[in-house]
Amino acid sequence: MNRTLKAKFHGEMLALYDHCARIGFRPVLFRRLVILKGGVEAARELVFKPGTTGLERLIEAKRTDLSMEAAMTSAQYRCLFSPLEIKEAAKRLEGIATRERSRGRLMATASPLSKQDAAKQDAANQHVAKQDAAKQDVQEPL
Repeated sequence: MNRTLKAKFHGEMLALYDHCARIGFRPVLFRRLVILKGGVEAARELVFKPGTTGLERLIEAKRTDLSMEAAMTSAQYRCLFSPLEIKEAAKRLEGIATRERSRGRLMATASPLSKQDAAKQDAANQHVAKQDAAKQDVQEPL
């Protein structure tokens, strides 16, 4: 039964690509990983990767029901995953309201820097800017 259930989950993961394509999103890399590793192994790997944008795109489309995380946490497929994997998938689904888009990555919304941390960041940025300017001065014209 477990083998049949894995095959069914694999098929569902492949079908997610077609469902997503209908709403204007084509998760090509997700599909490739599912084909190469199988649906269950791909989900186990992806659920812990912080930079997956698929869930973000589905959030924007208000279709998290089409997400890998939703499939992982469904009663039908829970037995294929460890409690830690299920917990992470659920956490990602629950945390969707606190995430924002940043250069194609999902990132937790950060709290503002303290004045001391902001001053350190500014000093570091100025130092890098001075180093860049010095490098440009050293380069000889062609």
